[in-house]
Amino acid sequence: MQRVWFNKTFSSVAAAISLIREADVVGDYRIVCSNTNPHAPGFLFAHESAIEPSGLKGEAYLDWCFQFCRENCIDIFVPGKEASLVSAAREQFAAQGTRVLCAALQEVLHLLHDKARFYQTVDLELAPPAAFRVVENVEQFDAAYRELRETHAKLCVKPSVSVYGLGFSVVDEERSTAQLLLEGIQYHIGLEDLRRGFAAMNGFRTMLVMEYLDGHEYSVDCVGDNGRLVCAIPRKKAKMAGQGQMIDLRDDILESTRQLTATYGLNGVFNVQFREGQNGLSLLEINPRMSGGIAMACLAGPNLPYLALVGFDRGFDGLQIPPIRAGIRVAELARAMELQ
Repeated sequence: MQRVWFNKTFSSVAAAISLIREADVVGDYRIVCSNTNPHAPGFLFAHESAIEPSGLKGEAYLDWCFQFCRENCIDIFVPGKEASLVSAAREQFAAQGTRVLCAALQEVLHLLHDKARFYQTVDLELAPPAAFRVVENVEQFDAAYRELRETHAKLCVKPSVSVYGLGFSVVDEERSTAQLLLEGIQYHIGLEDLRRGFAAMNGFRTMLVMEYLDGHEYSVDCVGDNGRLVCAIPRKKAKMAGQGQMIDLRDDILESTRQLTATYGLNGVFNVQFREGQNGLSLLEINPRMSGGIAMACLAGPNLPYLALVGFDRGFDGLQIPPIRAGIRVAELARAMELQ
């Protein structure tokens, strides 16, 4: 039996652990989940749980991970927190008997988390990134906005480094931010308010001014084997709430995902986001982790977290991957649950 550790990470780990245990009918894997939160949802589905010390980061956290693996006889470590540091220390973990299942090498993880740098490396004919400019002060913002606005009807802004879409806003040229707030319009900001705020700062952290893509969004949950795409399940998101998502095996999305997997050497479970705009399909980002909607993707057939774990553990040759049920509509429904 292999002892598998998921450290502190996004809430999707609960679904991933549940899916692995559902598929592991013979009990090949014993799942350990840790978090600083003593009531983390992942604890409900893991065989064992552990509380992480609060406040640790960087090398101090990495040292704690080495110790945790030794003391708990961890065979496979699937890192969330400080994944880039853990990825860089794979050989050190291996020397003490722990294999690291990470989405990419450290330098690639750093690149993927910085969209300004990442977009400049992308060469994707079928789904290039939307038109963008990098800005760090109000003068650059003015120039970028003026230039992009000549060819695009609507623009948006977002931080170069962010998660969950934090900081993303569509720029509204007609209404103030207060008007948008009172009208209940989310993720929008008034142009004059935005510009005035930028002008009041002596520079700001790197932002992107971008063409706004107003078409359907696609979230692709994937399993890779060090640059080889093993399985990909694209979900087409409905524009209206309550309509769920459609499993849509678009050839251009699958081919683009294959190319990205090879270019960036992606591994394990990861997620790629695309969206349609006036010029067709565009790449939004690569998330080197499990998406929040991975359980919906797995309803289409392949159990992605389990396939990734078994493939990493024993190799993908001969691994049976169920066919993907294209065209089905999926959704997630909230349900009440007692926490530990």
